[in-house]
Amino acid sequence: MKHITKQIVRKFFICAIAALSVISVPVNAAYPEKPITLVVPFPPGGAVDTLGRIFADSINAQTGKPVIVENRAGANGNIGTEAVVRAAADGYTVLIGANGLATNPAVYPKRAFNEVRDLAPVAYVGYAPLILVVARNSPYTTFAELLNEAKAKPGAVSFATSGSGSAPHLASELLKITTDTDMLHVPYKGGAPAKLDLVSGRVSFMFLNPLEAVPQVESKKLRALMVDNDKRIAQLPDVPTAKELGYSDLEAKVWWGFAVPKATAPEIIQTLNTYINTALKDPAVQSKLEKMAIEIGGGTVEQFNTFYLEQVDKWEKVVEKANLRAN
Repeated sequence: MKHITKQIVRKFFICAIAALSVISVPVNAAYPEKPITLVVPFPPGGAVDTLGRIFADSINAQTGKPVIVENRAGANGNIGTEAVVRAAADGYTVLIGANGLATNPAVYPKRAFNEVRDLAPVAYVGYAPLILVVARNSPYTTFAELLNEAKAKPGAVSFATSGSGSAPHLASELLKITTDTDMLHVPYKGGAPAKLDLVSGRVSFMFLNPLEAVPQVESKKLRALMVDNDKRIAQLPDVPTAKELGYSDLEAKVWWGFAVPKATAPEIIQTLNTYINTALKDPAVQSKLEKMAIEIGGGTVEQFNTFYLEQVDKWEKVVEKANLRAN
């Protein structure tokens, strides 16, 4: 009987140790075990979509698991973002977003979700300066000429955007605040029609990211007057920066980063952060980002979270001052 009892006790301890070892296995030990869906909250062809596909390919190469890019465009990124907020917090639905992650909470305060509350930052991709462009046949050949017109004739100078609350819109509002001018906002349902009217001269100017601006400038359809940055970019070496023109506070960049549903396990978030940082160190990825005039970011989850909250605070003040809150 004693021998049998010892066997039972021995088996109990073996099972207990085995159970504890299972419990102590990291949540992300086998992650990912299936395809990851990467949600792009904008249409195909833009900067967010292009970056999403670059990182999808890299993560696929690192893990051997497919990364499916899903474009869920609309409402300045809100539709795709909400889809991720509502998804299971298991690491298999990931969002790549831009400035709207930080600005939309202030612009759209009455939504059923909130990025700060409902998403967890994962990794920072980097940023690119916005470029102020006008039509090639525009009467404005310098930023000073455009600004003088805006000061002399309030409301006469107009700016196009891809929609209210977009990065170009907020950059233009910051321009108005910084220069104490009154300019007319002309919102469009997307960037394509806005650029058409800009090229034709129906609107005075627009802020574009380098991916959109540089080809148009090189093809002589647009003229660049200012790079909204503290240093010039290689693609447009003759275009002065906002700092050079005396407006160091006029800093409006487009940036990109990854996020997941808030309840996602920290181990999975860290694993995703590692995949993205590995991609950012890949010379092939770096080459593609440099062609887009992107200053490469990277870093820890905590560093991205700090940057993100700073952006939320900065643009909340601009939104409030410009009275841009949506009803």
